[in-house]
Amino acid sequence: MTSTVRVREVTKEYGPVKAVCDASFELGRGELVALIGHNGAGKTTLMKLMLGLIRPTAGWLEVLGDNPAAGQFAGRRHLGYLPENVSFDAALTGRETQTFYARLKREPVATALKLLDAVGLGAAAGRRVATYSKGMRQRLGLAQALIGQPQVLLLDEPTTGLDPELRQTFYDVIQRLAAEGTTVLLSSHALTELEERAGRVIIMNRGVKVADGSIHKLRNIARLPTRIRLKIADLAPGEIPTWLPARAPFRRLNGHVLEIDAAPEQKIELLRCATAAGTSLEDLDVVPPSLDDLYAHFLRQAERLP
Repeated sequence: MTSTVRVREVTKEYGPVKAVCDASFELGRGELVALIGHNGAGKTTLMKLMLGLIRPTAGWLEVLGDNPAAGQFAGRRHLGYLPENVSFDAALTGRETQTFYARLKREPVATALKLLDAVGLGAAAGRRVATYSKGMRQRLGLAQALIGQPQVLLLDEPTTGLDPELRQTFYDVIQRLAAEGTTVLLSSHALTELEERAGRVIIMNRGVKVADGSIHKLRNIARLPTRIRLKIADLAPGEIPTWLPARAPFRRLNGHVLEIDAAPEQKIELLRCATAAGTSLEDLDVVPPSLDDLYAHFLRQAERLP
């Protein structure tokens, strides 16, 4: 993996508060990484450190070969950044705003203006930003972040204020960029959106990195049960199927639906037993632990540590 971002034992203190504590990780070319955690977990602080807007108290980091803390900013024009709360000159139009940022990054204006169409602002490009809704300002922020096809794209709560259709458009854009080699670091509280899209998840808690890996890897580490829901046609009230393993946690839902919590190594065997017993199955759902479940699990574990 070719690393575009390296973070080594980074700590950022604000007086007695440690916003980030001894964080280490690398981001690779073409990775789409979700950075998740509660408010105050250190997500935005990490992005500001990568941008060189603030300096670490301890440790070091490297972005596209530069050390932002040492004042090395040659690679900054190859960065894209969308803050959680975007702010633009309300007197300018969307087209004028995009033109300003294109010239600031020394990129072709015509190419940058095409991005307004890509984010759904083509028809409103001539309107003043003062007339834009929150969602429209967020789209304008995304358009400026994409100027120059950045090698590293940092997105802080990027889908705030976007309707479902535009959220899908947004993810289509960043997944295409990642496929073309852009490193995307995306901070969001919308965990359901990230579950099927992020190739990797970094979980932060009180400034500390508590988990890092793909959804599959985190499920293997957490070993949370998989929920298996079986709709059984001839299941009598109060009946417990004979094939159900002893002590297997289960619940009855809506009469004929049996919901079983299966350990990762038990789910295949349980399904085999159910079908071998001649059970009259009408429907079947296998629900692995969601990203919400994993997030809650790793936070609980972190809170138990001394």
